[in-house]
Amino acid sequence: MEAKPIRILHVLTIMNRGGAETMVMNYYRNINRELVQFDFLLHRKETGAFDNEILSLGGKIYRMPSISPRNYFKYQKELEQFFDEHPEYQVVHSHLNALSSIIFKVAKKKGIKTRIAHSHLAVEPFVFLKVFKPNTDIKATIKDSTQSLIRRRIRHLSTHYFACGEKAGDWLFGKSNRDKVKIINNAVNAKDFLYNSEIRKKVQNELGLEDRKIIGHVGRFNEQKNHFLLIDIFHRLLQKNPNCTLLLVGGGNLKSKVQHKVGQLGITKEVVFLGLRDDIPELLQVFDLFLFPSLYEGLPVTLIEAQASGLKIVASDTITNEVDITGLITFCGLTDPIDHWAEEVDKNLTYKRKNMLSSIVQGQYDIVENAKNLQEFYLKIY
Repeated sequence: MEAKPIRILHVLTIMNRGGAETMVMNYYRNINRELVQFDFLLHRKETGAFDNEILSLGGKIYRMPSISPRNYFKYQKELEQFFDEHPEYQVVHSHLNALSSIIFKVAKKKGIKTRIAHSHLAVEPFVFLKVFKPNTDIKATIKDSTQSLIRRRIRHLSTHYFACGEKAGDWLFGKSNRDKVKIINNAVNAKDFLYNSEIRKKVQNELGLEDRKIIGHVGRFNEQKNHFLLIDIFHRLLQKNPNCTLLLVGGGNLKSKVQHKVGQLGITKEVVFLGLRDDIPELLQVFDLFLFPSLYEGLPVTLIEAQASGLKIVASDTITNEVDITGLITFCGLTDPIDHWAEEVDKNLTYKRKNMLSSIVQGQYDIVENAKNLQEFYLKIY
């Protein structure tokens, strides 16, 4: 009889093209699925961008209601029922950061021996509420205390600690547990992103941007990605270098507000909203610089992709410098003057793109070896 693959249950919110979701899919595509299969417990009813691909690769998708204080006890009961109906899952790998504690409380009760908590955040977001919104100090302090309590619980309920980088591990598991944290690199298939001048010309023609300098950004329109600062930086850049266009890739709840700000500044013709796209490797070819002023991140996979394509990057210094594996990233402070950001972008716009495959491989961010290592980990603990 042919042996069946072991099945690992990954827990996420929705399988759209976010950082954690893209990272999981990169590993999923490159493991030996005859030995290890991924299934997904998700917390949105709507179909995600990766759902059809998951099903085509042999994965299963289960849906739960979103986790909130209002339905906490009802959610626990539904999750208990799920594990009762699916005793085949003996390894649960959760990507919900601190909220993984809710999953693992039930999983432990149901006798699931392997509970992997995976941290994708490096900085507590409520710190930034205090920096940028002083009137929310009390609310931020309450939320920060709640998050700290939940993080302490996750350390007791997890059997394994995973993180995308050292700072992300410190945030969820504490510096005192650093030696217990397994770093899972946000690896990419570097060959998919290597710079290709012919693809660049093709995409330039399609977008009608043959003679423009292209500033690009890929990410959800939410507070974390800091699009409002991004727009201010670009607006200032246009005053120095009017031959620039900004391409914004992604969707999210703040998109309409960002579009409104673009209109108010009178730069609608210079800013292109491309929406959700599945051709990121091709779009990165046409960028001249990747602008990434996030308030907080773990170790963003999109910056690994950008480096694989040979792109210069200007990013906020809240992002761990572990991400700079090629020397292509310039870091700026969130409180630095907008003029400083614009100057850094302007002076990094002209350079010769290079093949960065060797740097990605040497930095251990190419997916092939990383997927083998994760596969062996699963097989060993199962």
